[in-house]
Amino acid sequence: MLPHAPILTGLAPDPQQPGYRLVEVDRGRFASLPGDALELLRLELGRALPAPTLARLQELADIEAACRAALRALARRSHARQDLKRKLVKKQHPPGAVDEALRRLEVRGLVDDRRFAGEYAALRAARGRGPARLIKDLLAQGVDRRLAEESVRHALEDEGVDPEIEARAVAVKRARQLADLPAAVRKRRLLAYLARRGYGGPGVKELVEEVCAP
Repeated sequence: MLPHAPILTGLAPDPQQPGYRLVEVDRGRFASLPGDALELLRLELGRALPAPTLARLQELADIEAACRAALRALARRSHARQDLKRKLVKKQHPPGAVDEALRRLEVRGLVDDRRFAGEYAALRAARGRGPARLIKDLLAQGVDRRLAEESVRHALEDEGVDPEIEARAVAVKRARQLADLPAAVRKRRLLAYLARRGYGGPGVKELVEEVCAP
């Protein structure tokens, strides 16, 4: 005996989402989906749903689920697009649905890598994080390198942060905290600390020698 095809048993306006309709299949709640997308499917109540139509309904439901999950994540904190995609796929949302959900959120201005990178760099530059660390952190979240470097440069300029002056202030403060350690250990730990904060290069080694001098 062949299994019966699913029947469309409900298609009512969603009172909580204008423009959406509550889709019911075999008398069970299926999903709340955009009305304009449903119109293209020419659905009829009481009729069996062909496999391609059912597949499209599932695709639309997957997109809506990914969109809601993205909005919950964005309500907690801002995200770069790639980082948000990585998290949604990890939560088992289909990659195609995630891409479409993020495209919709980009159109609405809710996902914007340029704004994210600028705000991220400005906040952490003001807290003493160095340019190399800022760029590294942005790259790790999927921000394009050129955009990351540009955002960090603008953030430092806007905040009036001079990396050399900031590195010296951070080094002097940390050197005081390490004052009881042997000189060699103090220098090694201070150099590692500055590297973690995003300050590096020959100038930093000279700075460590200077602030750790007897």
